[in-house]
Amino acid sequence: MIEDGQSVISDATVALAWSQTAVYPDLADAPFHPHEAYPEYRYKTVSANPNPAYALVRECLMMMGLDRDRAGTAAWNPLGDLIRPGDKVVLKPNWVLHLNQAGLGMACMTTHPSILRAMLDYTLLARPGSVTVGDAPLQLCDFESLLNYGYRDVIAFHAHRDAPVRTRDFRRTILVEDPRDHALSENLRPMDEFVLVDVGRDSLLEDITGTGTPFRVTMYDPRKMKDNHAPGRHRYLVAREILDADVVINLPKLKMHKKAGITCALKNLIGINGNKDYLPHHRKGPTALGGDNYPESSPLKWTAEQVLEVAYRNMGRKHLYHTLHFIAEKLLILNMKLGGNGDVEGGWYGNDTIWRTCLDLNRILLHSDPEGTLHEHPQRRVLSLADAIVIGDGDGPLKPGPYPMGCILGAANPAALDWVAAILMGLDPEQVPICRHAIENRAYPILTDRNIRCTTREGILDLPALAERFTFSPEPPPGWKGHCEWETDP
Repeated sequence: MIEDGQSVISDATVALAWSQTAVYPDLADAPFHPHEAYPEYRYKTVSANPNPAYALVRECLMMMGLDRDRAGTAAWNPLGDLIRPGDKVVLKPNWVLHLNQAGLGMACMTTHPSILRAMLDYTLLARPGSVTVGDAPLQLCDFESLLNYGYRDVIAFHAHRDAPVRTRDFRRTILVEDPRDHALSENLRPMDEFVLVDVGRDSLLEDITGTGTPFRVTMYDPRKMKDNHAPGRHRYLVAREILDADVVINLPKLKMHKKAGITCALKNLIGINGNKDYLPHHRKGPTALGGDNYPESSPLKWTAEQVLEVAYRNMGRKHLYHTLHFIAEKLLILNMKLGGNGDVEGGWYGNDTIWRTCLDLNRILLHSDPEGTLHEHPQRRVLSLADAIVIGDGDGPLKPGPYPMGCILGAANPAALDWVAAILMGLDPEQVPICRHAIENRAYPILTDRNIRCTTREGILDLPALAERFTFSPEPPPGWKGHCEWETDP
Protein backbone atom coordinates (compact mmCIF):
# COMPACT_ATOMS: atom_id res chain seq x y z
CA MET A 1 0.00 0.00 0.00
CA ILE A 2 1.09 3.55 -0.76
CA GLU A 3 -0.27 5.89 1.87
CA ASP A 4 0.91 9.43 2.46
CA GLY A 5 -0.68 12.83 2.66
CA GLN A 6 -3.29 13.05 -0.05
CA SER A 7 -2.94 9.60 -1.67
CA VAL A 8 -4.10 6.16 -0.59
CA ILE A 9 -3.70 3.18 -2.91
CA SER A 10 -5.00 -0.10 -1.53
CA ASP A 11 -2.97 -3.20 -2.37
CA ALA A 12 -6.12 -4.93 -3.62
CA THR A 13 -7.37 -2.09 -5.83
CA VAL A 14 -6.56 -1.80 -9.54
CA ALA A 15 -7.32 1.22 -11.71
CA LEU A 16 -8.52 0.58 -15.26
CA ALA A 17 -8.50 3.34 -17.86
CA TRP A 18 -10.11 2.19 -21.10
CA SER A 19 -11.00 3.66 -24.47
CA GLN A 20 -12.54 1.69 -27.30
CA THR A 21 -10.71 3.87 -29.83
CA ALA A 22 -7.29 4.09 -28.13
CA VAL A 23 -4.27 3.58 -30.37
CA TYR A 24 -0.59 4.35 -30.07
CA PRO A 25 0.82 7.46 -31.72
CA ASP A 26 2.81 6.88 -34.89
CA LEU A 27 6.51 6.18 -34.37
CA ALA A 28 7.24 9.21 -36.54
CA ASP A 29 5.76 11.30 -33.71
CA ALA A 30 8.54 10.34 -31.27
CA PRO A 31 9.17 11.49 -28.56
CA PHE A 32 5.37 11.35 -28.27
CA HIS A 33 4.33 14.68 -26.80
CA PRO A 34 0.78 14.87 -25.45
CA HIS A 35 -1.75 16.44 -27.79
CA GLU A 36 -2.98 18.71 -25.01
CA ALA A 37 -1.15 21.07 -22.65
CA TYR A 38 -2.52 19.59 -19.45
CA PRO A 39 -2.39 21.91 -16.43
CA GLU A 40 0.48 19.97 -14.82
CA TYR A 41 2.44 19.57 -18.10
CA ARG A 42 5.72 21.48 -17.77
CA TYR A 43 7.14 21.35 -21.28
CA LYS A 44 6.43 23.72 -24.13
CA THR A 45 5.89 21.25 -26.95
CA VAL A 46 2.59 19.51 -27.65
CA SER A 47 1.73 17.26 -30.56
CA ALA A 48 -0.45 18.28 -33.47
CA ASN A 49 -1.59 14.66 -33.67
CA PRO A 50 -3.72 12.80 -31.14
CA ASN A 51 -1.89 10.86 -28.43
CA PRO A 52 -4.50 8.65 -26.72
CA ALA A 53 -1.77 6.64 -24.97
CA TYR A 54 -0.60 9.65 -22.97
CA ALA A 55 -4.19 10.55 -22.10
CA LEU A 56 -4.92 7.02 -20.84
CA VAL A 57 -1.79 6.97 -18.65
CA ARG A 58 -2.85 10.30 -17.16
CA GLU A 59 -6.40 9.06 -16.60
CA CYS A 60 -5.14 5.88 -14.93
CA LEU A 61 -3.00 7.86 -12.48
CA MET A 62 -6.03 10.00 -11.65
CA MET A 63 -8.22 6.95 -11.14
CA MET A 64 -5.67 5.58 -8.69
CA GLY A 65 -6.42 8.59 -6.51
CA LEU A 66 -2.87 9.88 -6.61
CA ASP A 67 -2.59 13.40 -5.20
CA ARG A 68 -6.38 13.47 -5.42
CA ASP A 69 -6.94 16.91 -3.91
CA ARG A 70 -4.84 18.65 -6.58
CA ALA A 71 -5.87 16.56 -9.60
CA GLY A 72 -6.64 18.71 -12.62
CA THR A 73 -4.58 21.66 -11.37
CA ALA A 74 -1.10 22.87 -12.26
CA ALA A 75 0.10 21.64 -8.85
CA TRP A 76 -0.94 18.02 -9.48
CA ASN A 77 2.01 15.71 -8.79
CA PRO A 78 0.61 12.15 -8.96
CA LEU A 79 3.87 10.37 -8.13
CA GLY A 80 4.87 12.86 -5.43
CA ASP A 81 3.91 10.55 -2.56
CA LEU A 82 5.73 7.64 -4.18
CA ILE A 83 8.88 9.51 -5.25
CA ARG A 84 10.56 11.87 -2.82
CA PRO A 85 12.93 14.62 -3.97
CA GLY A 86 16.37 13.14 -4.60
CA ASP A 87 15.19 9.50 -4.81
CA LYS A 88 16.80 6.94 -7.10
CA VAL A 89 14.10 5.70 -9.46
CA VAL A 90 14.11 2.78 -11.92
CA LEU A 91 11.52 2.37 -14.67
CA LYS A 92 11.35 -1.27 -15.79
CA PRO A 93 9.65 -1.76 -19.19
CA ASN A 94 9.25 -5.06 -21.02
CA TRP A 95 12.07 -5.11 -23.59
CA VAL A 96 12.28 -8.85 -24.17
CA LEU A 97 13.47 -8.76 -27.81
CA HIS A 98 14.10 -6.33 -30.66
CA LEU A 99 11.68 -8.07 -33.05
CA ASN A 100 8.51 -10.10 -33.13
CA GLN A 101 9.49 -13.60 -34.22
CA ALA A 102 6.09 -14.05 -35.86
CA GLY A 103 6.65 -10.93 -37.96
CA LEU A 104 3.52 -9.30 -36.53
CA GLY A 105 5.06 -6.06 -35.34
CA MET A 106 6.31 -4.57 -32.09
CA ALA A 107 3.09 -2.95 -30.89
CA CYS A 108 2.12 -6.22 -29.17
CA MET A 109 5.68 -7.18 -28.20
CA THR A 110 7.18 -4.59 -25.83
CA THR A 111 6.04 -1.72 -23.64
CA HIS A 112 5.26 1.01 -26.15
CA PRO A 113 7.64 4.00 -26.03
CA SER A 114 4.70 6.41 -25.77
CA ILE A 115 3.80 4.81 -22.41
CA LEU A 116 7.38 5.22 -21.25
CA ARG A 117 7.30 8.88 -22.32
CA ALA A 118 4.22 9.65 -20.26
CA MET A 119 5.55 7.92 -17.16
CA LEU A 120 8.89 9.68 -17.46
CA ASP A 121 7.08 13.02 -17.54
CA TYR A 122 5.27 12.26 -14.30
CA THR A 123 8.36 10.69 -12.72
CA LEU A 124 10.43 13.82 -13.34
CA LEU A 125 7.61 15.99 -12.05
CA ALA A 126 8.31 14.46 -8.60
CA ARG A 127 11.98 15.65 -8.75
CA PRO A 128 13.94 12.43 -8.24
CA GLY A 129 17.70 12.51 -7.95
CA SER A 130 18.26 10.06 -10.83
CA VAL A 131 16.19 7.95 -13.22
CA THR A 132 17.25 4.68 -14.85
CA VAL A 133 15.26 2.96 -17.60
CA GLY A 134 16.43 -0.62 -17.86
CA ASP A 135 15.70 -4.28 -18.54
CA ALA A 136 17.50 -7.56 -19.16
CA PRO A 137 16.12 -8.86 -22.48
CA LEU A 138 17.03 -12.21 -24.02
CA GLN A 139 20.74 -12.72 -24.66
CA LEU A 140 20.16 -12.65 -28.44
CA CYS A 141 18.37 -9.28 -28.29
CA ASP A 142 20.05 -6.49 -30.29
CA PHE A 143 19.74 -3.78 -27.66
CA GLU A 144 20.68 -0.92 -29.98
CA SER A 145 18.08 -1.98 -32.54
CA LEU A 146 15.51 -2.23 -29.77
CA LEU A 147 16.18 1.35 -28.65
CA ASN A 148 15.54 2.54 -32.20
CA TYR A 149 11.88 1.63 -31.72
CA GLY A 150 11.14 5.11 -30.37
CA TYR A 151 12.84 4.61 -27.00
CA ARG A 152 16.02 6.44 -27.93
CA ASP A 153 14.04 9.58 -28.84
CA VAL A 154 12.11 9.45 -25.56
CA ILE A 155 15.28 9.14 -23.47
CA ALA A 156 17.02 11.87 -25.47
CA PHE A 157 14.11 14.25 -24.84
CA HIS A 158 14.52 13.81 -21.07
CA ALA A 159 18.28 13.35 -20.90
CA HIS A 160 19.12 16.86 -19.75
CA ARG A 161 15.92 17.82 -17.95
CA ASP A 162 15.42 17.97 -14.19
CA ALA A 163 17.37 14.81 -13.29
CA PRO A 164 19.83 12.48 -15.02
CA VAL A 165 17.95 9.90 -17.14
CA ARG A 166 19.91 6.97 -18.48
CA THR A 167 19.21 3.70 -20.27
CA ARG A 168 20.73 0.48 -18.92
CA ASP A 169 21.00 -3.01 -20.33
CA PHE A 170 20.76 -5.18 -17.21
CA ARG A 171 22.18 -8.26 -18.96
CA ARG A 172 25.55 -9.60 -17.94
CA THR A 173 25.76 -12.09 -20.81
CA ILE A 174 24.85 -11.55 -24.46
CA LEU A 175 25.22 -13.53 -27.67
CA VAL A 176 27.42 -11.90 -30.28
CA GLU A 177 29.06 -12.79 -33.59
CA ASP A 178 32.79 -12.39 -34.14
CA PRO A 179 34.52 -11.95 -37.56
CA ARG A 180 35.26 -15.68 -37.72
CA ASP A 181 31.52 -16.40 -37.62
CA HIS A 182 31.57 -17.97 -34.15
CA ALA A 183 28.83 -17.48 -31.57
CA LEU A 184 30.31 -16.11 -28.36
CA SER A 185 28.97 -15.45 -24.92
CA GLU A 186 30.65 -12.47 -23.31
CA ASN A 187 30.39 -10.65 -20.00
CA LEU A 188 28.75 -7.35 -20.75
CA ARG A 189 28.93 -6.01 -17.19
CA PRO A 190 31.16 -6.92 -14.21
CA MET A 191 29.81 -8.92 -11.27
CA ASP A 192 30.09 -5.97 -8.89
CA GLU A 193 27.21 -4.33 -10.80
CA PHE A 194 24.93 -7.12 -9.58
CA VAL A 195 23.78 -8.41 -6.21
CA LEU A 196 23.65 -12.13 -5.47
CA VAL A 197 20.46 -12.78 -3.51
CA ASP A 198 19.95 -16.22 -1.95
CA VAL A 199 16.33 -16.82 -0.98
CA GLY A 200 17.37 -20.17 0.49
CA ARG A 201 14.69 -22.44 1.91
CA ASP A 202 12.14 -19.63 1.67
CA SER A 203 12.29 -19.91 -2.13
CA LEU A 204 9.10 -21.13 -3.75
CA LEU A 205 11.33 -23.48 -5.76
CA GLU A 206 12.37 -25.34 -2.61
CA ASP A 207 9.21 -27.48 -2.61
CA ILE A 208 10.20 -29.03 -5.96
CA THR A 209 13.96 -29.13 -5.41
CA GLY A 210 15.80 -32.37 -4.84
CA THR A 211 19.32 -33.60 -5.35
CA GLY A 212 19.99 -33.24 -9.07
CA THR A 213 16.69 -31.51 -9.84
CA PRO A 214 16.85 -30.81 -13.59
CA PHE A 215 15.91 -27.11 -13.67
CA ARG A 216 16.28 -25.70 -17.17
CA VAL A 217 16.02 -22.49 -19.17
CA THR A 218 16.05 -22.55 -22.98
CA MET A 219 19.30 -21.60 -24.77
CA TYR A 220 21.51 -21.60 -21.67
CA ASP A 221 24.10 -24.07 -20.38
CA PRO A 222 22.23 -26.39 -17.97
CA ARG A 223 25.37 -27.01 -15.88
CA LYS A 224 25.33 -23.45 -14.56
CA MET A 225 21.80 -23.81 -13.20
CA LYS A 226 22.93 -26.46 -10.71
CA ASP A 227 25.30 -24.01 -9.03
CA ASN A 228 22.48 -21.62 -8.19
CA HIS A 229 19.51 -23.86 -7.41
CA ALA A 230 19.88 -26.82 -5.09
CA PRO A 231 18.28 -27.90 -1.78
CA GLY A 232 18.48 -24.93 0.58
CA ARG A 233 20.10 -22.65 -2.02
CA HIS A 234 18.22 -20.53 -4.54
CA ARG A 235 20.29 -17.66 -5.86
CA TYR A 236 19.40 -14.83 -8.22
CA LEU A 237 21.68 -12.23 -9.78
CA VAL A 238 19.84 -8.91 -9.53
CA ALA A 239 20.97 -5.69 -11.20
CA ARG A 240 22.38 -3.41 -8.52
CA GLU A 241 20.40 -0.45 -9.89
CA ILE A 242 17.20 -2.28 -8.89
CA LEU A 243 18.21 -2.93 -5.28
CA ASP A 244 19.82 0.49 -4.89
CA ALA A 245 16.58 2.14 -6.00
CA ASP A 246 14.22 3.89 -3.63
CA VAL A 247 11.39 3.45 -6.14
CA VAL A 248 10.76 0.96 -8.95
CA ILE A 249 8.04 1.65 -11.50
CA ASN A 250 7.10 -1.58 -13.25
CA LEU A 251 5.89 -1.03 -16.84
CA PRO A 252 4.92 -4.41 -18.29
CA LYS A 253 3.37 -5.19 -21.66
CA LEU A 254 0.34 -7.44 -21.25
CA LYS A 255 0.73 -10.61 -23.33
CA MET A 256 -0.17 -14.26 -23.38
CA HIS A 257 2.80 -16.39 -22.33
CA LYS A 258 3.23 -20.00 -23.34
CA LYS A 259 5.05 -20.95 -20.11
CA ALA A 260 3.31 -18.77 -17.49
CA GLY A 261 -0.09 -18.27 -19.10
CA ILE A 262 0.22 -14.51 -19.02
CA THR A 263 3.06 -12.05 -18.71
CA CYS A 264 2.29 -8.81 -16.95
CA ALA A 265 3.56 -7.15 -13.76
CA LEU A 266 4.64 -10.35 -11.97
CA LYS A 267 6.40 -11.98 -14.92
CA ASN A 268 8.05 -8.70 -15.98
CA LEU A 269 10.51 -9.00 -13.09
CA ILE A 270 12.41 -11.73 -14.92
CA GLY A 271 14.18 -8.73 -16.45
CA ILE A 272 15.78 -7.54 -13.19
CA ASN A 273 18.07 -10.59 -13.22
CA GLY A 274 21.32 -10.31 -15.16
CA ASN A 275 22.06 -13.93 -16.17
CA LYS A 276 19.25 -16.15 -17.39
CA ASP A 277 21.01 -19.27 -16.08
CA TYR A 278 19.91 -18.15 -12.60
CA LEU A 279 16.27 -18.44 -13.71
CA PRO A 280 14.60 -21.89 -13.75
CA HIS A 281 11.85 -21.88 -16.38
CA HIS A 282 10.90 -25.56 -16.35
CA ARG A 283 12.17 -29.00 -15.31
CA LYS A 284 13.56 -31.42 -17.82
CA GLY A 285 11.39 -34.23 -19.14
CA PRO A 286 7.71 -35.24 -18.95
CA THR A 287 5.63 -35.37 -15.80
CA ALA A 288 6.03 -39.15 -15.62
CA LEU A 289 9.78 -38.69 -15.09
CA GLY A 290 9.43 -35.86 -12.56
CA GLY A 291 9.70 -33.00 -15.05
CA ASP A 292 7.21 -30.40 -16.18
CA ASN A 293 8.52 -29.63 -19.65
CA TYR A 294 5.65 -31.46 -21.37
CA PRO A 295 2.82 -33.75 -20.25
CA GLU A 296 3.21 -36.77 -22.52
CA SER A 297 5.98 -39.37 -22.50
CA SER A 298 7.69 -38.99 -25.87
CA PRO A 299 10.95 -40.72 -26.84
CA LEU A 300 11.42 -38.23 -29.68
CA LYS A 301 11.01 -35.21 -27.40
CA TRP A 302 13.26 -36.78 -24.76
CA THR A 303 15.96 -37.37 -27.36
CA ALA A 304 15.58 -33.83 -28.69
CA GLU A 305 16.08 -32.53 -25.15
CA GLN A 306 19.35 -34.46 -24.81
CA VAL A 307 20.61 -33.13 -28.12
CA LEU A 308 19.67 -29.54 -27.25
CA GLU A 309 21.45 -29.78 -23.91
CA VAL A 310 24.68 -30.69 -25.68
CA ALA A 311 24.05 -27.83 -28.10
CA TYR A 312 23.58 -25.30 -25.30
CA ARG A 313 26.82 -26.43 -23.68
CA ASN A 314 28.59 -25.62 -26.94
CA MET A 315 27.11 -22.26 -27.92
CA GLY A 316 30.63 -20.90 -28.37
CA ARG A 317 31.25 -23.45 -31.16
CA LYS A 318 28.84 -22.26 -33.78
CA HIS A 319 29.12 -25.12 -36.31
CA LEU A 320 28.57 -27.79 -33.67
CA TYR A 321 25.79 -25.80 -32.03
CA HIS A 322 23.85 -25.35 -35.28
CA THR A 323 24.35 -28.98 -36.30
CA LEU A 324 22.94 -30.23 -33.01
CA HIS A 325 20.12 -27.71 -33.13
CA PHE A 326 19.24 -28.91 -36.65
CA ILE A 327 19.07 -32.52 -35.45
CA ALA A 328 16.80 -31.59 -32.54
CA GLU A 329 14.48 -29.66 -34.86
CA LYS A 330 14.14 -32.68 -37.16
CA LEU A 331 13.26 -34.89 -34.19
CA LEU A 332 10.57 -32.46 -33.08
CA ILE A 333 9.18 -32.15 -36.62
CA LEU A 334 8.91 -35.93 -36.77
CA ASN A 335 7.12 -35.90 -33.41
CA MET A 336 4.59 -33.42 -34.79
CA LYS A 337 4.02 -35.57 -37.90
CA LEU A 338 3.21 -38.45 -35.56
CA GLY A 339 0.54 -36.39 -33.81
CA GLY A 340 2.52 -34.71 -31.04
CA ASN A 341 3.79 -31.14 -30.76
CA GLY A 342 7.20 -29.55 -31.00
CA ASP A 343 7.42 -27.69 -27.72
CA VAL A 344 10.30 -28.56 -25.38
CA GLU A 345 10.36 -25.25 -23.51
CA GLY A 346 7.76 -25.88 -20.81
CA GLY A 347 5.04 -24.21 -22.88
CA TRP A 348 1.89 -25.66 -21.29
CA TYR A 349 -0.51 -25.21 -18.40
CA GLY A 350 1.26 -27.83 -16.26
CA ASN A 351 4.52 -25.86 -16.01
CA ASP A 352 5.05 -25.83 -12.25
CA THR A 353 8.41 -24.02 -12.25
CA ILE A 354 8.28 -20.63 -13.97
CA TRP A 355 5.69 -19.10 -11.61
CA ARG A 356 7.92 -19.94 -8.64
CA THR A 357 10.89 -18.17 -10.18
CA CYS A 358 8.82 -15.10 -11.02
CA LEU A 359 7.32 -14.84 -7.55
CA ASP A 360 10.74 -15.26 -5.94
CA LEU A 361 11.91 -12.22 -7.92
CA ASN A 362 8.86 -10.23 -6.85
CA ARG A 363 9.62 -11.03 -3.22
CA ILE A 364 13.23 -9.98 -3.75
CA LEU A 365 12.17 -6.67 -5.27
CA LEU A 366 9.98 -5.90 -2.27
CA HIS A 367 12.06 -7.32 0.57
CA SER A 368 15.77 -7.40 -0.34
CA ASP A 369 18.09 -4.64 0.80
CA PRO A 370 20.93 -3.42 -1.47
CA GLU A 371 23.26 -6.11 -0.12
CA GLY A 372 20.90 -9.00 -0.84
CA THR A 373 19.49 -9.59 2.65
CA LEU A 374 15.74 -10.19 2.88
CA HIS A 375 13.70 -8.30 5.47
CA GLU A 376 10.16 -8.68 6.76
CA HIS A 377 9.13 -5.18 5.70
CA PRO A 378 9.37 -3.78 2.14
CA GLN A 379 12.66 -2.10 1.31
CA ARG A 380 11.47 0.13 -1.54
CA ARG A 381 8.31 1.58 -3.01
CA VAL A 382 6.87 -0.07 -6.12
CA LEU A 383 4.15 0.96 -8.56
CA SER A 384 2.95 -1.07 -11.56
CA LEU A 385 1.37 0.35 -14.69
CA ALA A 386 0.61 -2.08 -17.53
CA ASP A 387 0.47 -1.28 -21.24
CA ALA A 388 -2.63 -3.07 -22.55
CA ILE A 389 -3.62 -0.74 -25.37
CA VAL A 390 -2.52 -3.46 -27.79
CA ILE A 391 -1.77 -6.77 -26.10
CA GLY A 392 -0.03 -9.89 -27.39
CA ASP A 393 -2.26 -12.90 -27.92
CA GLY A 394 -1.58 -16.46 -29.01
CA ASP A 395 1.99 -17.73 -28.99
CA GLY A 396 3.55 -15.17 -26.65
CA PRO A 397 5.89 -13.88 -25.47
CA LEU A 398 8.11 -13.98 -28.60
CA LYS A 399 5.56 -14.69 -31.37
CA PRO A 400 2.46 -12.79 -30.28
CA GLY A 401 -0.26 -11.43 -32.49
CA PRO A 402 -1.69 -7.94 -31.94
CA TYR A 403 -5.01 -7.71 -30.13
CA PRO A 404 -6.43 -4.21 -29.51
CA MET A 405 -7.70 -3.83 -25.95
CA GLY A 406 -7.39 -0.09 -25.33
CA CYS A 407 -6.49 -0.36 -21.63
CA ILE A 408 -3.97 0.99 -19.14
CA LEU A 409 -3.90 -0.72 -15.74
CA GLY A 410 -2.36 0.73 -12.60
CA ALA A 411 -1.85 -0.74 -9.13
CA ALA A 412 0.32 -0.59 -6.04
CA ASN A 413 0.46 -4.38 -6.00
CA PRO A 414 1.52 -6.48 -9.01
CA ALA A 415 -0.49 -9.53 -7.94
CA ALA A 416 -3.75 -7.57 -7.88
CA LEU A 417 -2.94 -6.04 -11.25
CA ASP A 418 -2.27 -9.46 -12.80
CA TRP A 419 -5.57 -10.86 -11.52
CA VAL A 420 -7.47 -8.06 -13.23
CA ALA A 421 -5.31 -8.40 -16.36
CA ALA A 422 -6.04 -12.12 -16.57
CA ILE A 423 -9.78 -11.53 -16.39
CA LEU A 424 -9.60 -8.88 -19.09
CA MET A 425 -7.87 -11.49 -21.26
CA GLY A 426 -10.73 -13.94 -20.68
CA LEU A 427 -8.67 -16.10 -18.31
CA ASP A 428 -9.52 -17.43 -14.86
CA PRO A 429 -6.76 -16.29 -12.47
CA GLU A 430 -7.37 -19.37 -10.31
CA GLN A 431 -6.28 -21.48 -13.30
CA VAL A 432 -3.11 -19.44 -13.91
CA PRO A 433 -0.51 -20.46 -11.28
CA ILE A 434 1.46 -17.21 -11.33
CA CYS A 435 -1.76 -15.39 -10.34
CA ARG A 436 -3.14 -17.99 -7.95
CA HIS A 437 0.05 -18.47 -5.93
CA ALA A 438 0.86 -14.75 -5.71
CA ILE A 439 -1.90 -14.45 -3.10
CA GLU A 440 -0.51 -16.56 -0.28
CA ASN A 441 0.44 -15.83 3.30
CA ARG A 442 3.98 -17.21 3.14
CA ALA A 443 7.36 -15.74 3.94
CA TYR A 444 7.85 -12.40 2.18
CA PRO A 445 4.27 -12.21 0.86
CA ILE A 446 3.27 -10.30 -2.26
CA LEU A 447 -0.47 -9.99 -1.58
CA THR A 448 -2.67 -11.57 1.11
CA ASP A 449 -5.95 -9.71 0.43
CA ARG A 450 -8.09 -11.71 -2.02
CA ASN A 451 -10.81 -9.04 -2.18
CA ILE A 452 -9.47 -7.53 -5.40
CA ARG A 453 -11.46 -4.69 -6.89
CA CYS A 454 -11.19 -2.65 -10.05
CA THR A 455 -11.80 1.10 -10.24
CA THR A 456 -13.32 2.16 -13.57
CA ARG A 457 -15.20 5.17 -14.89
CA GLU A 458 -18.36 3.26 -14.08
CA GLY A 459 -17.39 2.80 -10.44
CA ILE A 460 -15.75 0.01 -8.47
CA LEU A 461 -16.27 -3.49 -9.88
CA ASP A 462 -15.61 -6.82 -8.22
CA LEU A 463 -14.05 -9.50 -10.39
CA PRO A 464 -17.26 -11.20 -11.60
CA ALA A 465 -18.70 -7.80 -12.53
CA LEU A 466 -15.46 -6.91 -14.31
CA ALA A 467 -15.62 -10.12 -16.35
CA GLU A 468 -19.22 -9.41 -17.28
CA ARG A 469 -18.56 -5.79 -18.27
CA PHE A 470 -15.37 -6.27 -20.32
CA THR A 471 -15.63 -9.06 -22.86
CA PHE A 472 -12.26 -9.30 -24.57
CA SER A 473 -11.36 -12.63 -26.13
CA PRO A 474 -7.72 -12.84 -27.24
CA GLU A 475 -6.31 -16.23 -28.19
CA PRO A 476 -4.77 -18.17 -25.26
CA PRO A 477 -1.34 -19.78 -25.70
CA PRO A 478 -1.48 -23.10 -27.58
CA GLY A 479 -0.57 -25.20 -24.54
CA TRP A 480 -3.20 -23.53 -22.35
CA LYS A 481 -6.37 -23.68 -24.44
CA GLY A 482 -9.21 -25.37 -22.59
CA HIS A 483 -7.40 -25.13 -19.25
CA CYS A 484 -7.36 -21.45 -18.31
CA GLU A 485 -10.44 -19.68 -19.67
CA TRP A 486 -12.88 -17.75 -17.48
CA GLU A 487 -16.24 -19.53 -17.31
CA THR A 488 -19.30 -17.34 -16.94
CA ASP A 489 -22.45 -18.56 -15.25
CA PRO A 490 -25.08 -19.76 -17.74
